[in-house]
Amino acid sequence: MAHARDAYPAYPDAAAAPESGARERVLRAVSRHAPVTAARLAALLGISDTAVRRQLDALLDGGLVEVRDQIGPRRGRGRPARAYVVSDAGHHELTGDYDHLAGEALAFLEETSGPAAVGSFAQARIARLEQRYAAHLAALPTSAERVEALVAALTREGFDASARPVGIPGSAAPRTGIQLCQGHCPVQAVAAQFPQFCDAETEAFSRLLGVHVQRLATLAHGDHVCTTFVPADAPAVTSDSEGTTR
Repeated sequence: MAHARDAYPAYPDAAAAPESGARERVLRAVSRHAPVTAARLAALLGISDTAVRRQLDALLDGGLVEVRDQIGPRRGRGRPARAYVVSDAGHHELTGDYDHLAGEALAFLEETSGPAAVGSFAQARIARLEQRYAAHLAALPTSAERVEALVAALTREGFDASARPVGIPGSAAPRTGIQLCQGHCPVQAVAAQFPQFCDAETEAFSRLLGVHVQRLATLAHGDHVCTTFVPADAPAVTSDSEGTTR
């Protein structure tokens, strides 16, 4: 499945890109495509393997990325390619330093008004995103096109989203569909403390995509990416008069 946002403006050489800007672009690319190899990053960013590896080494030294596993065909003397993911410190670097204040505010809201108040806030927050994109997504005829549009929308919102096909399209194999990934979450620390945010987001995805989706992994629970499974050819989601998804 091709994505317009998979392509990045190319630098002909590492020397043409300022170090800080190049490092941030590599960090963002790791966030979106993790687990990802250096060779794949070089192809995505349009810069040399040497330039990418220099930035990865700097990010590793700074604790912003880490090697989570090893993927791909073996090379040389049987060594597999290393794959990189963004570390907790890297997500903090991408987010900013407002998580502590937001967490305190929500904890105060929960203490003074109860857990339902936090849930209402989470629903209201995701509803604003949903309202911005609902009409556009509803006009698209297939779930694949709606996922594509949602990927673009989430990336604009800072989630570094991507989508990958799962299974064999058109087959009767189980779990055939699309895996929607969010490599970064601007509210990760808050969501770890208040799961209502993840729940509200998952429900909104079902409404926006018109199918029942399943959340498989979240950054808030310690995974390296938020993953949502979007089934192919699933029955459309309907809502009652109160907006409850069924």
